[in-house]
Amino acid sequence: MRIISLNANGIRAAERKGFFAWMATQNADVICIQETKAQIAQLKADVFCPEGYHCFYHDAEKKGYSGVALYCRQKPDEIIIGMGNDEFDCEGRYIEAKFAELSVISLYMPSGSAKEQRQQVKYRCMDHMMGKLKQMKASERDYVICGDWNIAHKNEDIRNWKGNQKNSGFLPEERAWLDTLFDKLGFVDAFREIEQQQHQYTWWSNRGQAWANNVGWRIDYQVLSPNLRGKVQATEIYKDQRFSDHAPLIIDYKMTL
Repeated sequence: MRIISLNANGIRAAERKGFFAWMATQNADVICIQETKAQIAQLKADVFCPEGYHCFYHDAEKKGYSGVALYCRQKPDEIIIGMGNDEFDCEGRYIEAKFAELSVISLYMPSGSAKEQRQQVKYRCMDHMMGKLKQMKASERDYVICGDWNIAHKNEDIRNWKGNQKNSGFLPEERAWLDTLFDKLGFVDAFREIEQQQHQYTWWSNRGQAWANNVGWRIDYQVLSPNLRGKVQATEIYKDQRFSDHAPLIIDYKMTL
């Protein structure tokens, strides 16, 4: 089973940069998109419902903002739209596909970098999501939660860790939240299941020469429920083409839908 996750920073912009042509070559079972920045009515072109896939979108109420999507080769048994909280669901941040005992989720956690008010929104979303994650662990289902979590976990997940310790996305409270997720609840950072080279990132600022110098952050994850530990077969952060300020995260699993 191959799952791809990408924060597209605008699905229409990613399409113009060749994302769907590339996607068609990847033989992926599920593609999880974040930050579509479009309403469904703006995505009537056939390219936005790729041939061979069942396509599902959850838009933000605000135009040109947020939004998530799932492209599934196999028709899901059920689609769940929203994480069950009006404050975040109006921003289009969560969509879940259920296949038998497995759920695959496209998740876009808020960024707090714009202003303090948004950081407080981010904390509230983290609190709500932690409750959902505890429910997931207590259930008998398996979960793959893909997306832009907007937090770099450890020093090796951010190039300039010393200079970012007071910045949203690398605050002690945010990193501790991921510690709880991985160390206490037992969820799995799929990318770290395999030994990786240094300086592996999924997002680069548009400022300065961040991309050219690989001054990046690893804030895009595929997070597995505890029972899926050991199922990762291969990982890749695809950087040969740029579709967004994020790179696609590709993970192959030793299981099938």
